[in-house]
Amino acid sequence: MEMIPDGTYDVIVVDAESGDDGDLHIEVTISLGPRVGDVIRLRGRHVERGSDAGPTEDPYALLGVPGTLRVRAGQPSFRPEIR
Repeated sequence: MEMIPDGTYDVIVVDAESGDDGDLHIEVTISLGPRVGDVIRLRGRHVERGSDAGPTEDPYALLGVPGTLRVRAGQPSFRPEIR
């Protein structure tokens, strides 16, 4: 993943798939602020699963879903807005 500064970013999922390793791979694009349009690649360990984990089980269900990307100490964490 390209290093982006620590902070909180509004993002939208633009690609999602299950990898050969069985892990979820997603790409999100930053939708607001000075880094708008930057695309960030993430693996499943960086995707938070809330009490309703359904949409993260099917990668295609995440396409177009907005969410929040938090970067702390260089480590990303994505939380989708579950509809």
